[in-house]
Amino acid sequence: MNIARLALRMLVREWRAGELRVLALAVLIAVAGLASVNAFTARMQLALSQESNRLLGADLVLASDHAPAAGLIAEAQRRGLATAQTALFPSMVSTPQESRLAEIKAVSKGYPLRGSLRIATAAFGADHRADGIPGPGSVWLEARLANELQLAPGASIQVGYSQLKVAAILASEPDRGGDFFNLAPRLLMNQADLPATGLIQPGSRVGYRLLIAGESRVVEAYRNWLAPHLERGQRVLGVRDARPEIRNVLDKAERYLGLAVLLAAMLAAVAILLSARHFLRRHLDACALLRCFGASQRNIAALYALQMAVLGVLAALAGVALGYVGQAVLAGLLGKLAKLVLPPANGLPFLQAALAGLVLLAGFSLPTLFALRRTPALRILRRDGVALDVLGAASYLAGLATLTALLFWQVRDTRLTLMALSGMGATLLVTILLAWLLVLGAGWLGARSLGSWRQGLLNLRRRAGGSVIQVSAFTLGMLALLLLTVVRGDLLNNWRATLPADAPNHFVINIQPDQVVPLQAFFRSHGLAEVSLYPMIRGRLTAINGHAVNPAAYADRQTRRLLEREFNLSYADRLPQDNNLVAGNGWNSASAAPQFSVEQGIAQKLHLKPGGVLRFDVGGTPVSARITSLRKVNWDSFRVNFFVIANSGLLQNIPASYITSFYLPAQRGGMLNEMVKAYPNLTVIDVSAIMKTVQDMLDRVTAAVQFVFIFSLASGLVVLYAALATTRDERALETALWRVLGARRGQLWVAQVTEFAAIGLLAGLLAAAGASAIGWALSSEVFNLPYHFNPVLWLVAMGSGSAGVALAGVGGLWGISRETPLVTLRAAT
Repeated sequence: MNIARLALRMLVREWRAGELRVLALAVLIAVAGLASVNAFTARMQLALSQESNRLLGADLVLASDHAPAAGLIAEAQRRGLATAQTALFPSMVSTPQESRLAEIKAVSKGYPLRGSLRIATAAFGADHRADGIPGPGSVWLEARLANELQLAPGASIQVGYSQLKVAAILASEPDRGGDFFNLAPRLLMNQADLPATGLIQPGSRVGYRLLIAGESRVVEAYRNWLAPHLERGQRVLGVRDARPEIRNVLDKAERYLGLAVLLAAMLAAVAILLSARHFLRRHLDACALLRCFGASQRNIAALYALQMAVLGVLAALAGVALGYVGQAVLAGLLGKLAKLVLPPANGLPFLQAALAGLVLLAGFSLPTLFALRRTPALRILRRDGVALDVLGAASYLAGLATLTALLFWQVRDTRLTLMALSGMGATLLVTILLAWLLVLGAGWLGARSLGSWRQGLLNLRRRAGGSVIQVSAFTLGMLALLLLTVVRGDLLNNWRATLPADAPNHFVINIQPDQVVPLQAFFRSHGLAEVSLYPMIRGRLTAINGHAVNPAAYADRQTRRLLEREFNLSYADRLPQDNNLVAGNGWNSASAAPQFSVEQGIAQKLHLKPGGVLRFDVGGTPVSARITSLRKVNWDSFRVNFFVIANSGLLQNIPASYITSFYLPAQRGGMLNEMVKAYPNLTVIDVSAIMKTVQDMLDRVTAAVQFVFIFSLASGLVVLYAALATTRDERALETALWRVLGARRGQLWVAQVTEFAAIGLLAGLLAAAGASAIGWALSSEVFNLPYHFNPVLWLVAMGSGSAGVALAGVGGLWGISRETPLVTLRAAT
């Protein structure tokens, strides 16, 4: 019989005996987790690449916070390029009965240059390709907005000071992200109607885009010409930059999902290692017998290598099938990140996942094969063990290197990868140390106890190594689940608790100076006497301490983006009462010298200190003053706050719009309709609706991460099963001896349940401690929230851990207790 046929027969026999099922499960879980995440992200990235021009609505886009200069447009047209323009801003729209916040998009003729608009004749009805843009005097409403205002094509809607006709339902537009990113529904209008609405006022925050399309060579030449002509607040987006907000969120989601699935891969590697070592001990006698029959070391190595190879391929194929289902689930959970038609999953991510699983299997099972091939024939008589050789040690190092390479491959961020490696390593070491101490403590308690459960506690110390591995594996899995469920809920509850019941839930912007007094009177007439209005002026930071500001000099991306756009400045006779000074001195109405007060967080990002000098460009007018104080702002109060506030003498002569916030009970929504009708240019932002939208976003991403962590939990269960399998023979012999010495079956069950329940209890205890520590760090250092100890977390962790591990452990050893002692002792000898 040749080696291949013998290997297959032995593989079938071992599978029936249950020897290799743990190895197969570990590989399957690792492959399924990697395939799920990688295939989903590959589909999203491929969709972005395939439709990048359509996602821009053009071949090139100039995004700006002010209208593009006529010379830029003329130059593009001179080169034979097609152009179109858009303006995007939030504003209130209304009917005689209702008003809603909408995201208004005014477009010029020719829009879009790439892709197409699709419209329908009824909300959520069948759509078709649009022929052009809304005509003058008409608008297209997104179905959500049409439903909220109860409008259909043919009706009229108030947009600013204009009455416009609803001509169609807007089904889709090419250069818009998915529902995930849009907090307000869209209203599409003709750019020619924009001036009559009166919505664009000094201080209005409007995003402008110049769309360009044409031959790629000409477009690229125009981009090169455009680069030195860019002004502050302008940036160029090309095909590679299509939907950057989607790419950013996808990158973050991919990293989080990658880290989650890597935990499953790490636990799977532990299961492979444990199972392979158990496989070694069980087959030493068989290898010694083969050596007696003349088998060479090469034959033995080939025999078992073929078994592992076939097993690995079959498990990887099953993992790929499960991964295909998993990526479909992820697509359902996160597919609305963008309005994209996801292409079918291609085979490359599944092939990569299968290869990764096979490499993990090879890296952690090859040491076993190298040990088995060196089994001496004399083991039949002397029962000698086999020590680890150089090749075996090298294989273990190769397995660890594989895990590290997988981490870099999944996360694709060197800094985050190093942080994850160090964090995982430190967590694992601390967990192992604490688990070891707890196991010894349980053994000490068992030695001083009476009853059957005494033996269960003593077994923890007797098998200390296996107990520590089991406790550590379950601690990591439970820690991840606790952070995603209980701790996440605690953080959200703590955040909500910091908001008083009457915290502002509405903001009003674009208030003009001549509307301040009548608007205050309007608020008083409706019982809102304490509403304060704050001036708001847009200015661009141009110099710090006499040195020109260069956004590229700052490593933090958020800081660079902040410096590339205009600040919202304000002025006041005195600093807000709810702002706490952390450095410097405030001012009063008598303060005459120009002064700035800067929020503490932005001061840290820009390295600002009291005594420094800031210069802003405010509508072409340079304004500079010395920093006299730093303030700590409670942004969660939902009151009006600013990064930079000046004293009144510095900015009061500069044109400004005003902003305010106030609390309005839900049942008084009619007041908003009255206000919008009286002042159509005002924009009312319902913060409670935005909070709900953001919460929905977080819930969807969290659900995806929790789904991926199912693989981690499954890996933890496989590790437990593998650890049980490594001690199965020892437990069987021990149980038989106890039965011979007169122990009743009930006593043995109590001992086993006690041991496994203790393992789960210790794992739950460590997981609860870790989750509490991380929750405290997140609350105090990241979110600046008060931390509240949650005893439920500890009860859930220890209770579920104890019960779950006990059931799993006893179920795995069910067959041992049903065998007679004579059968067990004969098998052992």
